Amino acid sequence: MKEAIATKNAPAAIGPYSQAIRTDGLIFCSGQLPIDPATGKMPEDIKEQTRQSLANVKAILAEEGLDINNVVKTTVLLADMSLFAEMNEVYGETFSQPYPARSAFAVKALPMGALVEIEVIASR
Repeated sequence: MKEAIATKNAPAAIGPYSQAIRTDGLIFCSGQLPIDPATGKMPEDIKEQTRQSLANVKAILAEEGLDINNVVKTTVLLADMSLFAEMNEVYGETFSQPYPARSAFAVKALPMGALVEIEVIASR
């Protein structure tokens, strides 16, 4: 059985999807854009956008009583691979060993002109 997870501390879903889904002890978080839920705005640079995307992930996990250490897999979408090193610096400040498994891709474009979007899978 799957159940939707929602929090006001992360941007609301703006389409036919959930912020996250809980099923069988796993939490599947939708990709988080770097939108500040309080202002609806995005920071300008990749480091701050990465921090905001991860803050949104943390808020969703907190709704379930979890934290960033419960993350087992991440997918990072970048507007350009030239942004990878700066994103990776912030990512490395956020996660600790053992690091989650990760995929990172450059995509043609992200919604709202974002530079990064991060989705995660967490385990209880």
